[in-house]
Amino acid sequence: MATYEILKDLAIIFICAKAAGLLARRLKAPMVVGEIVAGLLIGPCLLGWVEPTPFIKQMAEIGVILIMFSAGLETNLQEMKKSGFAAFLIACVGVLVPLVGGSLLYMCVYGFSEFGSDEFFKAVFIGCIMTATSVGITVEVLKEMGKLKSRVGQTILSAAIIDDVIGIIVLTFVLGFKDPDSNTLLVTGKILLFLVLSLVIGFIIYKVFKFYDDRHAHTRRIPIIAITLCFIMAYIAEKYFGIADITGAYIAGIILCNVRDAEYIDRRVNINGYMFFAPMFFVGIGLETDLKTVDSSMIVFSIGFVLVAMLSKVIGCGLVSKCFKYSWLDCLKIGAGMMTRGEVALIITNKGLGLGIIDSSYFTAVILLIIVSSIVTPIILKLLFGKSHDEAETAVETKATS
Repeated sequence: MATYEILKDLAIIFICAKAAGLLARRLKAPMVVGEIVAGLLIGPCLLGWVEPTPFIKQMAEIGVILIMFSAGLETNLQEMKKSGFAAFLIACVGVLVPLVGGSLLYMCVYGFSEFGSDEFFKAVFIGCIMTATSVGITVEVLKEMGKLKSRVGQTILSAAIIDDVIGIIVLTFVLGFKDPDSNTLLVTGKILLFLVLSLVIGFIIYKVFKFYDDRHAHTRRIPIIAITLCFIMAYIAEKYFGIADITGAYIAGIILCNVRDAEYIDRRVNINGYMFFAPMFFVGIGLETDLKTVDSSMIVFSIGFVLVAMLSKVIGCGLVSKCFKYSWLDCLKIGAGMMTRGEVALIITNKGLGLGIIDSSYFTAVILLIIVSSIVTPIILKLLFGKSHDEAETAVETKATS
């Protein structure tokens, strides 16, 4: 494709994303839903105006990295400390229930197999695909509603990040049974080492950045240095420790969330994200989907796959949340916030395809899960948070009249 052709693709993406986003907002739905639908409309699924080229995929990856960096900058560390243990347990159960649910789904559809057989391992891998939560869309929706810094918002954010790390560890263990080159202890050690180094080196970076920021507040160099740190952390996490780059970006945001210019950095980052990279990420999800390739034999399995993957997160994360004295409504919010799947599910699926564990027909089910969860989750969250707002207003009115 000629280089200048990408200019046409960008023009189509931006105008359609903006139009669909504004329409979604007018219909009382989050803008990200409109942007995802825009990707479906202009992509191979329907009109075929734009193809998911490597350039678009790379820009989409930068988009989700900046979204996670911004989420880190907006993190309330005090609130995160309060929800830390709860978030850890929520993440653990949020991995276990989908893992078991996905394995049982495969066995119910294709038959139960002996422990250790190829079919049994295939069933476990299907469950493994369901484990990782994609927090990018949830974060954007919570930010749009002004709920990211709330107790529920921070619990969802913390649990999703921990969920991502645990999902990688689970994948490593699962692949250890199939791939002789996969060293379970080595990879697990790398993950733990990254977390320890992030804590130690992050504290040093915070002190240096704070010293510099106090002397050069509100200058352009501050957000430039901050974004540089974001990309470095994302690169190091993926390249040297085998952790998703979005996790490194989020930790970079946490490191800087208490500096003097955290809000100023966040505003500058959001300008780039809102104008260019974030639409590329959300539209890119729709572009990746081509429903024309769906095999009729996979329809039943795909529907079950989507339902089990989404409900298992709600059930697992929601029930554990109740143990920490969240209201039932907040438990639903946490469970719903953990339903989205994205890039990590695709990475796991590609790994399985590369090792010959599953064939390409299962990719359709994963794409459908990403699309359905990406569209349904923002709508459910908006309804649930709107309901809690209505209940709060009712309580205030009742108190006033009494």
